[in-house]
Amino acid sequence: MPEYNAPLRDLRFVLHEVFDAPSLWARLPALAERVDSDTADAILEEAAKVAGQLIAPLNRSGDEEGAQWHAGVVSTPTGFKEAYGTYIEGGWVGLSGNPDFGGLGMPKMLAVQFEEMLYAANSSFALYSALSSGACLAIDAHASADLKQTYLPPMYEGRWAGSMCLTEPQAGTDLGIIRTKAEPQADGSYRITGTKIFITGGEQDLTENIIHLVLAKLPDAPAGPKGISLFLVPKVMVSADGSLGEPNAVSCGSIEHKMGIKASATCVMNFDGASGWLIGEANKGLAAMFTMMNYERLSIGIQGIGCADASYQAAVAYARERIQSRAPAGPVAQDKVADPIIHHPDVRRMLLSMKAMTEGGRAFACYVGQQLDLAKYTDDSDERQRAEALVALLTPVAKAFFTDTGLDSCVLGQQVFGGHGYIREWGQEQLVRDVRIAQIYEGTNGIQALDLLGRKVVANGGAALKLFCAEVRAFASQPAAPYSAELLEALRRLEGTSEWLLAQASRSPNEVGAASVEYLQLFGHVAYAWLWARMAAVAEARQAEDEAFYGAKRATAEFFFRRLLPRTLALEASIRTGAEPLFGLSSEQF
Repeated sequence: MPEYNAPLRDLRFVLHEVFDAPSLWARLPALAERVDSDTADAILEEAAKVAGQLIAPLNRSGDEEGAQWHAGVVSTPTGFKEAYGTYIEGGWVGLSGNPDFGGLGMPKMLAVQFEEMLYAANSSFALYSALSSGACLAIDAHASADLKQTYLPPMYEGRWAGSMCLTEPQAGTDLGIIRTKAEPQADGSYRITGTKIFITGGEQDLTENIIHLVLAKLPDAPAGPKGISLFLVPKVMVSADGSLGEPNAVSCGSIEHKMGIKASATCVMNFDGASGWLIGEANKGLAAMFTMMNYERLSIGIQGIGCADASYQAAVAYARERIQSRAPAGPVAQDKVADPIIHHPDVRRMLLSMKAMTEGGRAFACYVGQQLDLAKYTDDSDERQRAEALVALLTPVAKAFFTDTGLDSCVLGQQVFGGHGYIREWGQEQLVRDVRIAQIYEGTNGIQALDLLGRKVVANGGAALKLFCAEVRAFASQPAAPYSAELLEALRRLEGTSEWLLAQASRSPNEVGAASVEYLQLFGHVAYAWLWARMAAVAEARQAEDEAFYGAKRATAEFFFRRLLPRTLALEASIRTGAEPLFGLSSEQF
């Protein structure tokens, strides 16, 4: 398995030079007290060591051994428990958590970069703490003061973990048909009964307690999604003084045998009259759970970026060393019988495609992180509302586009290796298997596309889309903006297609579903074009300082605009054919 080295130079470029994060932090009082440029760099340096030296070496062995289940007990692979102990000593679980309860309070712009490192190093390991971080966010936002005080400190510390229990055998996307019951008890608690499936980290041997966030229905709940409540259900009961007591009536019935992320325990969880406590208001649990779900959706999107970068690093190293045939323009390695394959045009096409999409995703993730920081920390109500609208608009794009392009990049990385890419020892086939789930869990990418077009564009007449497009147009309209003509043309294509879909959606109920996936892809390419133009502008201004680094940025931007952005032409054409071609067959003709 190739080594993973965090791309610190590129991470800093995005954070400091493209987005000037330290200036933003300095004007947000809550962040100004905690983080500056030097602090951020120190955190990234340490995170790179944790990812590359502690976690990455367990990636292949963890895949080979996998998580194991025996009589309700789950064991993580050899080395995971020891590495997790070292990991939590650094406070990484609570990196962006609430300082009032032991979190470090770091900005999301920094946290997304740390998450990329984790997923690139070892996706299975990363998932255990990612679920904990999301659970903490939901508890902090919606639980009572007593629940927060009891549960958040040990969760931020990493001694206790979190899980998200939504899916049931008959209820996946349609959570309105869940059957898990919650019966009120005299002491204010609830008796939780039901079965949940596909629960990441529902049982494991890394922590002394697991705090399950469980969707369930009260006896008098309305039918459908409006009758769902959210409950906190600990694996081990917690005493008033915070100490652990008897086991709760929660058990792991089995774990799934999966295509990838084999070291991550994906559990069937049984709640047999377990004690739980209501989070937020009765029958409003889905809205509370979305606090965690939206966090996880961005996090899982970043899994796509991380896996893609790990694949890219390995593919570049291999392409520089593997010699096959002579370069088309003539021999390059005169002392060898053939040239390194990196000199062949098609290999360069694959590597540049990986590089352009991964670095574009890295910049997009940082932009979404910026909006999350503004939504959380700004004192300006207009700025907060704008940031919240952009977060809602961009989260489904981040989750789906990052993971779609992440799988594409991992497949390209595997292809660079040729036959060796299909062999386990080289690591590329594991990345393909591990990243594949990211298009499925936390809401399939088809559902993300429906959310984007149906709820975030059509439902509000494109209000949030207009905010985003205005920001892109403001940049592209600057006299010195690179690729301004190409960017404005792509933006007009997105706006024109959006207006056409708004009109079509009012006429046919099938139009949104028929166009949504291609629409999200169109949106993603236009967003990346904007970010590549921004990166190119920085690179042009600073190229004399570091010709190799900034020259590579400019060349990659050129590749994106010339070879990848034209895909938007086909996407628009496909969308404008409408829903009719999808319904040319009856259901019996399939």
